[in-house]
Amino acid sequence: MNSPVPRDTAPQDPAICRTPAIPVTATEKRIVLLIAILAGFLTPFDGSAVNIALPTIGAAFHMDAISLSWVATAYLLASALFLVPFGKLADIYGRKKIFLWGICVFGAASFIMTLVATEQQMITVRVIQGIGAAMIFGTAIAILTAVFPPGERGRALGIYITSVYLGLSLGPFFGGILTDLFGWRSIFYINVPIAIAAAILIVCKLRGEWAECVGEKFDLTGSLIYSAGLVALMVGFSVLPDVSGGVLVVTGIALIGAFVWFEQRQPFPVLNMQLFFKSRIFAFSNIAALINYSATYAVSFLLSLDLQYTKGFSAEYAGFILIAAPFFQMIVSPFAGKLSDRHDSQVLSSIGMGLTAFGLFLFVFLNETTPLWYIIVVLIILGIGFGIFSSPNINAIMSAVDKRYYGVASGINSTMRLLGQMLSMGIAMMIFAIVIGQVEITPANYPQFTESLHWAFILFTVTCLAGIFFSLARGKKEGQKVVEG
Repeated sequence: MNSPVPRDTAPQDPAICRTPAIPVTATEKRIVLLIAILAGFLTPFDGSAVNIALPTIGAAFHMDAISLSWVATAYLLASALFLVPFGKLADIYGRKKIFLWGICVFGAASFIMTLVATEQQMITVRVIQGIGAAMIFGTAIAILTAVFPPGERGRALGIYITSVYLGLSLGPFFGGILTDLFGWRSIFYINVPIAIAAAILIVCKLRGEWAECVGEKFDLTGSLIYSAGLVALMVGFSVLPDVSGGVLVVTGIALIGAFVWFEQRQPFPVLNMQLFFKSRIFAFSNIAALINYSATYAVSFLLSLDLQYTKGFSAEYAGFILIAAPFFQMIVSPFAGKLSDRHDSQVLSSIGMGLTAFGLFLFVFLNETTPLWYIIVVLIILGIGFGIFSSPNINAIMSAVDKRYYGVASGINSTMRLLGQMLSMGIAMMIFAIVIGQVEITPANYPQFTESLHWAFILFTVTCLAGIFFSLARGKKEGQKVVEG
């Protein structure tokens, strides 16, 4: 009786909540945007900076190839596990509250990372960091969407996305400098003052709360099925080719399928699956995003290892090289976004995916003697390709839904991104497990490491080519928007 959604309408419109009119001043809008910029920069900066420091971290703890992969993967897995549940909890109990907790957890975990003494401690704390990041990911865009009206929302989201790209671009460069000058722990010190500043702004300057689904029942069963499926999938990847690895991968896929089936039958699902069935454009654009991230995210991880291990470059120099891809992505994305307002996103995104596939294919031939100019040119191709793909694809996703679905659509898109990144690291981890095994990467097994790179880029190329199909199959945008009813 206390539920804000009438019982007879809940199954029909399961995850769409009322949006109350919250008076927000112009100053508060700027504060919300500033907080979102800080959070948007913080999490991708940390992820990309840590990737460049992995060889140094591996040497410090004598970590094998698979354990080294888990330093990056544990963070992504925890983020993917908790993004959907925390997004829903934020709708029920308050987005500002969850966002603040996320900033505090992320900042505290970053400080603890500077104190870890073993690889087990490091991976555990990376999981905690990932949980904090999930609280941030699951609420930042939703708060921006709630605070800024339609006429101002696009600009605010554009500034937020730019801060994300800036974090991705600066992470390898400054991560390399910090690692070489002050050691790998200094990367995590940088997060602490940023997190403190964001938390102070939230507590002191941001009044009110956004809890538009108060009284809804939280879908704990769906959340547990979802989490179990992802954990089984990633652990399975890491222990292949052992039989138990294959069993876990199959179990994970089955659980994800069960989650999709279960969510369609819940009055208040943790993840609204109806949008996928109401719009072909929305469904196929999200699948294309999932595939694109699956094919590209681990590239910087693999190249960071290659540049520092087989090429012998310093972390600083390797970071400077790796900045090429996100830098060109940052330049190209705004122009691609403008083009997508006048031209069909289907074509633009597919061109971007095609360029990305071409760049991945060129990396198949990477070896110990590959000249530096070749690596930089291919990174530029990848950056341009992803820039042409990403903005039109996000535009297609958000344009396919009615305005009241923006928050839900943003959450789903963030979930696809994190799942893709996690699967990309899972593929890299699986290849390491099969080709190298659980041994430390040393000059003695550089040939096996190079073979791993070949297989990884072959799989990524094939995956990206499959993504072109989904990008082209989404259809035209006219008449495809999801509306009420």
